[in-house]
Amino acid sequence: MYYGLISGLLLFSGAVRASGLQVSPISLTLQARQNASGLTLSNSGNNVVNAQVRVYHWSQNNMRDELESSRGLLASPPMIRLNPGEQQLIRIIRTKTQSQDVAAVEDAFRLLINELPVKSDDKKTGLQFVLSYSLPVFVQPKGTKKIGPKLQWSAQTQPNTDQIKLKVSNSGNGHAQLAALSFVDSNNNLTEINKGLLGYVLPGSTMHWVLKISPATLKKGGKFKVLMNGTQTIPDITLENFTH
Repeated sequence: MYYGLISGLLLFSGAVRASGLQVSPISLTLQARQNASGLTLSNSGNNVVNAQVRVYHWSQNNMRDELESSRGLLASPPMIRLNPGEQQLIRIIRTKTQSQDVAAVEDAFRLLINELPVKSDDKKTGLQFVLSYSLPVFVQPKGTKKIGPKLQWSAQTQPNTDQIKLKVSNSGNGHAQLAALSFVDSNNNLTEINKGLLGYVLPGSTMHWVLKISPATLKKGGKFKVLMNGTQTIPDITLENFTH
């Protein structure tokens, strides 16, 4: 749930109503000496939108994302009401409790922006769609000039399946955003594995994904391609258990 847009259904009044809640930008980075940034919430629909902004510290343990309530960043205001066509700037403020200043690695947070149900005077029964967004916020450490990931890649066959498990470890001091993963075999045939966002690997963390690509395809030889932080990269992937 942490990477994309989440839509939910609430049994509510009125005909089916789609939310007009929009958020821009979809990610933030606070530089080392930057104390605040901002994002804009807007209502492009025809109904009033109430929304709540919550801040969570984001870490990765045991190859899983973990979120914990945090006051390392503050959202101001945390609650908003938008009439149709209105916009609201939300300031994201770095607080004194944010201890990453003395560390040499980037810190990560998630902003969960939830639309809240609005009571309607319409007595007809139906459904109302409400939206939630999960936005990454990266906080750069002070005193470190170069921030970036350093990745180690490996792929393993999955027993009794036509899939492989891709494992990526990050020993660098910045995050890696991975997207548009593909494989080009020795005959220059392209296999698109994941067209959109694959996921993130935070500093000091390891993540894995099960890929729908046949081990037989990889045995023929070739190379992976991936967008890492928006730049196309050819990763050096160690293939494990590909002897059969």
